[in-house]
Amino acid sequence: MSPRLRKVVLTAHVATSVGWLGSVVAYLALDVTAATSQDVDAVRGAYSAMALVAMYVVVPLALASVVIGIVNALGTPWGLIRHYWVLAKLLLTLIATAVLLIETQTVRYLGETAASAADPRQLPGTLPHSIGGLTMLLVILILSVFKPQGLTRYEWRRQDRQSRSRRTGASLRRDSVG
Repeated sequence: MSPRLRKVVLTAHVATSVGWLGSVVAYLALDVTAATSQDVDAVRGAYSAMALVAMYVVVPLALASVVIGIVNALGTPWGLIRHYWVLAKLLLTLIATAVLLIETQTVRYLGETAASAADPRQLPGTLPHSIGGLTMLLVILILSVFKPQGLTRYEWRRQDRQSRSRRTGASLRRDSVG
């Protein structure tokens, strides 16, 4: 990948990831409102808005972040499975996205039910999932910024093969010169 294209992909990845994080914070504000408000109309509105935000903002940004993140990792020296921190980010992101997609069914149901319920304040919220999702995204962010050291076994073996190959090549060149 050319340096210019790499910057474009990185920019898209950062934008979608930050957008995902921001949309989860907005969703969390709605979730707190739904869980704590005594105003029936506010709760009804919060559940309706949660469904819209989840379906049309959070999910698309999560999916875009996953796809663009994989493309970004494959196009950089970090690779996708060379460093533990990249592999951990990938796994956490896939888990967060899977949980999000499953939880979206519940959020849609709550939005529909709140619209027709006499008292939507009795509906169960999704606050534990919202807090868990935000926590997971913050851990992923921390991994992205601090990049803890540690190569995967795959990378250790790959580097070992390259090192042996260079030594063998150097030895062959010395033997052919001498």
